[in-house]
Amino acid sequence: MRLVPWLPDDLVRRLDDVLAVYSDAMGYRPEAVAARRGYLTTHVRRPGFRAVATLAADGELVGFGYGYHSAPGQWWHDQVGAALDPDARKSWLTDCFEVVELHVRTAAQGHGLGARQLRALLSMAAGATTLLSTPEDDETASRAWRLYRRYGFVDVLRHLTFPGDARTFAVLGRALPLDADANRLS
Repeated sequence: MRLVPWLPDDLVRRLDDVLAVYSDAMGYRPEAVAARRGYLTTHVRRPGFRAVATLAADGELVGFGYGYHSAPGQWWHDQVGAALDPDARKSWLTDCFEVVELHVRTAAQGHGLGARQLRALLSMAAGATTLLSTPEDDETASRAWRLYRRYGFVDVLRHLTFPGDARTFAVLGRALPLDADANRLS
């Protein structure tokens, strides 16, 4: 496996593979995954866009992650901002790198690929803070939670529901840049 940084064109060129990994990792219905196509092509044009991909020796996409500078007018930013009190909103969202997606195929999980993707993505990120949302109550949540906690993410908001998804999500955050200890994590 090799971890590579991706430019926006790389992600768009492999969009079908990205959606297949996303579907596998999240367990979403096909119609929910199809709707992501348009979002992804919009996301690559956002300021501060950064992406990484994990590729198998044969070039198969095994995992990916991306994010960008979070700003008012963006759906996730506005959903989270509306749920936070004014002090938390100012502290977390003023200069924030939003980790939008971070996924590894289920068959490849448990081997540190997600950790390497997260570390690489956050090492490329600009901003004072980083935020992400993660499901609270499914089997993969415990693995994701352990990863985020190892990287110093703390609870910012709990039990948030997003329109179109009945599950509850936690919004987790940490300061940037990564410190030396986080850079050594695997």
